Amino acid sequence: MKRFADVICVPAEKYAEYVEKHDNIWPSIVQMMRKAHIENFTIFHRNGYLFKYYEYTGDDYEADMKKLSDNQEHQQWLEFTAVCQKPVETAEVNQWWAPMDEIFHIL
Repeated sequence: MKRFADVICVPAEKYAEYVEKHDNIWPSIVQMMRKAHIENFTIFHRNGYLFKYYEYTGDDYEADMKKLSDNQEHQQWLEFTAVCQKPVETAEVNQWWAPMDEIFHIL
């Protein structure tokens, strides 16, 4: 199992819309993520920042993520939620959610 964490901004005027979209997430998106071996997917919020955490339990991360990124419905979901997001200032060019480095973990 491998843990992943990413950060992005959500403008204050888009926060309620973002929460509403996730309160009504498309069931097929949840199914796709589970098929891609994504578990314990969680999004936290604080002061305009969204923090995303998930665990990957599969054997081929790149292949599973490619299946997600190639899926048209998944692409539509990302576009649907992207209007509520803004990359953090330190994100690299063409980077939407900026990855975070794990520095500590207790089992």
